[in-house]
Amino acid sequence: METVVCSIFKSKKISKVANLYCKTTSSTLVKELIVGIVLFLLIPVAFAQEYPELGVRVETIADNLTIPWSIDFAPDGRIFFSERTGDLRVIQDGILNPEPVKILDVSGFEGGLLGIALDPNFEENHHIYLYYTYNDFFSTYNKLSRFTESDNQLLDEVVLLDKIAGGAIHDGGRIKFGPDGMLYVTTGDAGITDMAQDLNSLGGKILRINSDGTIPDDNPFENSPVYSYGHRNPQGLDWDPVTGKLVISEHGSSAHDEVNVIEPGKNYGWPKVVGDETDPRYSSPILHTGDETWAPSGASFYNSNNIIEWENKYFIATLRGNHLRMLDLDIENNEVISSEALFQGEFGRLRDASVGPDGNLYILTSNQDGRGTPQTNDDRILRIVPMNNLINSFEDCVAAGNPIMESYPRQCRTEDGKHFVEEISKIPDWVKNIFVWYGQDQVSEDELLNAIKYLINEKIIKIED
Repeated sequence: METVVCSIFKSKKISKVANLYCKTTSSTLVKELIVGIVLFLLIPVAFAQEYPELGVRVETIADNLTIPWSIDFAPDGRIFFSERTGDLRVIQDGILNPEPVKILDVSGFEGGLLGIALDPNFEENHHIYLYYTYNDFFSTYNKLSRFTESDNQLLDEVVLLDKIAGGAIHDGGRIKFGPDGMLYVTTGDAGITDMAQDLNSLGGKILRINSDGTIPDDNPFENSPVYSYGHRNPQGLDWDPVTGKLVISEHGSSAHDEVNVIEPGKNYGWPKVVGDETDPRYSSPILHTGDETWAPSGASFYNSNNIIEWENKYFIATLRGNHLRMLDLDIENNEVISSEALFQGEFGRLRDASVGPDGNLYILTSNQDGRGTPQTNDDRILRIVPMNNLINSFEDCVAAGNPIMESYPRQCRTEDGKHFVEEISKIPDWVKNIFVWYGQDQVSEDELLNAIKYLINEKIIKIED
C-alpha cells in the first residue's frame, strides 16, 4: 500500500510530500496525516469569482499548471491543452488527469510545446496536431506534427512541417483548423526580421496546409504553404462569424501590437512598416496599439449567445497587458467600433482565449513563464460563464436532477460539463499555502506538520484509530 501511495504522490509532482511520506522513519500517524490532507487538496473544486458589472462568473477548472499555452476540445467532452515545458495534458469528466498524454523533448525560452489542434474528424481518426520547438545540434527549429490519440496516449508521430525557423524568441505557434477544413499555422521571425519578407522561408508567416501536410491547390503561392507574410510574431487567429475572414493578433516591436485581417498572398509589412506607416506594397492593420504594449496572444471570436452582449466580439488574451481585450470589429468597413480591457490585473498574464463547445470562453494564464508574478495556484485554466446560469453550486446541480458521483466528497456534473464538489469542510488558505510553499522549499517540515495538526485539531480531517 505504501508503495502505491508513494507512486501517486510522485505522479502528482508533489515530490517533497512524496519524500516525507516515503521516508522509512516517518511514523504511521504522520503518513496518515499526509494522506488525508493531500488527497483532500487534490479533489478538484470549481472555484469561481463573480463580476456583476460584466454579468459573468469566472470559474477555475484546473490550477497549479506549468505554463499552459493552447487548448482544444474533443467531441466526447475531454479538454486537451499544452504546457510549454513539453507536456500535453487532458481534463476528463471535469478532473485533470495527473498523467500527461504526451511528454515531448522541447527547447527554447519562448518556445516549447505550443499550439494544439484536434482534427475536425477527431471522432473517427483521433488525430491531434502539435507545434513544438526543438534543438538540432546548435540550431533551433519548430515543427508541426500529427499524432494519433488512443486512451489518452499519443502514438505514431507524422511530421507535416519541419525546420520552421526557431529561436529563443518569436516562435509563433498557434494552429487552428479553418472553416474550409484547412490547417492554419502562425510562425514568428525567430528574431531575424528579414525572414518575414522572404517567401523561401517559413518564418514570419501564416501557413495553410491540408490535414495530411500537403499544399492546397488554391494557396496563393504555387507549391508553398505560405498564405500571408510580413509578420513578426503572430500568436492568435480566428475567423469572423459574419464575413468568414481570418483575423490574427500579432506582437509588435516593444509596442505597435497589431490586429490584422488576412487576405491570401498579402504582405503585412514587417519589418518595413509599423504602426501608422503606410506603403501601397503592404497591408495595414485594422488596429495597432501605438505606444502601448499588450503583447497579444491567443484570440477567438465569441460565436456564442451565452452572453448576448459579447456575441461576435473578438477576444484577445494579453500577456504584458494583463487583461482580456474585447474588440467589436466591423470587418467589412475595416473599422474598430470599440475596444475594452476586461479583468485588468485580475488574473495576470493571459496566453490563450478559446470558445468551447459549451459556448463559454476559456482563458489560460501564463504567470509561471518567468515574466509574471505567480499566485499560489498558478497557472490556471479559467472558464467565463454568465451569472444568470441557475446552477452555481453542488446543491443547485443536485436539485436540477444531475447525476451524483458517490465519492467523498460527493461530486455532481451537469450535462454541459460543469463540475461541482460538495463542500464538506473549509481548509484555510494559510494551510493550502503551507503545502504549496513546502513543495517549493520555502517552509520547513515542522511547519508542514503543524499545519496538518491544525486540521486534525479543528476536525477538518479525521485520522482513524
